[in-house]
Amino acid sequence: MGKIYIIHENNEWTVHLTKRLQELGLPYEEWHLDQGMVDLNAIPPQGVFYNRMSASSHTRGHRYAPELTSAVLAWLERHERVVLNGTRALQLELNKAAQYMALHAAGIQTPYTIATVGKEHAIEAAKQFAGKKFITKHNRAGKGLGVQLFERVEALERYVNGPDFEEPVDGITLIQEYIQAPQPFITRCEFIGGKFHYAVQVDTSEGFELCPADACQIGDLFCPAGEDPADQAKFKIVQDFNEPIIQQYEKLLADNNIQVAGIEFIRNEAGDIYTYDINTNTNYNSDVEEKAGRYGMLELAKHLGEKLEHVNKRQGVTTHS
Repeated sequence: MGKIYIIHENNEWTVHLTKRLQELGLPYEEWHLDQGMVDLNAIPPQGVFYNRMSASSHTRGHRYAPELTSAVLAWLERHERVVLNGTRALQLELNKAAQYMALHAAGIQTPYTIATVGKEHAIEAAKQFAGKKFITKHNRAGKGLGVQLFERVEALERYVNGPDFEEPVDGITLIQEYIQAPQPFITRCEFIGGKFHYAVQVDTSEGFELCPADACQIGDLFCPAGEDPADQAKFKIVQDFNEPIIQQYEKLLADNNIQVAGIEFIRNEAGDIYTYDINTNTNYNSDVEEKAGRYGMLELAKHLGEKLEHVNKRQGVTTHS
């Protein structure tokens, strides 16, 4: 009988999922890919493989975990294994520029962004925002890496040439339009099996001066998966959320073979939606879910179980749960 294999590099982010898998009696195994090897001539085991590799793995000392994961996913896909969030999902997780191109291809509006390598080019790009606020962020990010708000090019020049400049792990710094929101919150839409599950409104008031469009990613304080009870008021599941953007997001995920994701957007003062992040390593806030009676990890575990059932049926095996 096959198993559910969880591909990751951070045990703290898998415990809620494995707890649900245990509750459902589903067999699983964790592949922690901070280091290791893959025999490319071997045959992968049967089962369902769920990739939740993170773009911020290098901040936990796992610099090459995504690269190893890329090799593993290529191996699994070569042998036509069932993979959730495969090679394309990993590519977008690690590359915000690629995210924005995928969003553009889907007709979804993003903040105006310039990708740069080299401090002098970052400064040159910032000149295109003369008279307007802009932000920096890392191309391969997560956790709000490199996010800074600037009002003038001179301030950016001092930053990139000063001791506090954060060098991106892939060398690419994004210079991005600052979206001024009329109210200090962003919205994160969660998808399981490529279908909309729920939307979370995230209060960014305490980090508003940094960047409302990325405040939900700046440190643990603004992480939608945060577990600090003192911060629970910052997160709220939006009941009966039904915006047309959801259909666009679902098509985007289908076109890019992404099954599990959290997509974040912000509205400007005119009410226009700007989408700025596709997170394929999504988490859920358990306390907020408890209040709303919606459980992301439970639904994900069920979805993985259904996929495993299909695999086992093809193999002539019955899954017990």
